[in-house]
Amino acid sequence: MDDFNHPISDIVKMDYRTADVFKKYQLNYCCSGAVSLKSACEMKGIDFDLISIELKEATRNLILPNYLPFDEWKIDFLIDFIINIYHDYIYRVIPSYSSTLESFTRGHQTKYPELIRIKELFTKLTEILTLHNRHEDEIIFPYIKQIDSAYRRKEPYGNLFVRTLRKPLHTIEREHFQIQELLNDLKTETKQFTVPDNACVNYQVIIKKIEEAYNNLLQHKFLEHAILFPKAIAIEQKLLQL
Repeated sequence: MDDFNHPISDIVKMDYRTADVFKKYQLNYCCSGAVSLKSACEMKGIDFDLISIELKEATRNLILPNYLPFDEWKIDFLIDFIINIYHDYIYRVIPSYSSTLESFTRGHQTKYPELIRIKELFTKLTEILTLHNRHEDEIIFPYIKQIDSAYRRKEPYGNLFVRTLRKPLHTIEREHFQIQELLNDLKTETKQFTVPDNACVNYQVIIKKIEEAYNNLLQHKFLEHAILFPKAIAIEQKLLQL
């Protein structure tokens, strides 16, 4: 979308990611968002060209090609990719989504009672993800990098680094299962991420953000569960044979 001189609410309906830009400039995009963006900028003394640039940045699509050979990447690079892309998303974005959902639900639970359950599920998901990520960042990932380095260098005492990942990975896998269950429940409770016919723009934005989080977490889980952890266990076995 290149031309943003439309009613603010229409812009958000076309792309939910614009909502955060309007929130930053304190421009109402929900119940009183029928005014055009240019008119709203003139009334509030906001540079229309500047906000248009920010809206373009917010709606820029960054797509990872399907052919990326994740399974061929070196382990330390794969771990850094997971941390900088997926863990950073969880630390920075998920809590803000949770806070927005809680605030909106508090003021609209009578009109949208289904949000009470959705909010409970997303709050629990946020709590589990935060603890889960810290455990990986502080314990699991540094250990995997350590044994990977020992194996690549063929260190003669590399087997002494092996503490056996299988036991801590049982905990990780249990948390992955909990996360998947919560994601499945969110998909069910939101009716496949759809909104009621009477839903306001804020409601639509919230559901879109939950769907974004859902898709992000599925890819995150795949990279760890299907690629990283099996590689790490295989390295442990090779180290023990040195």
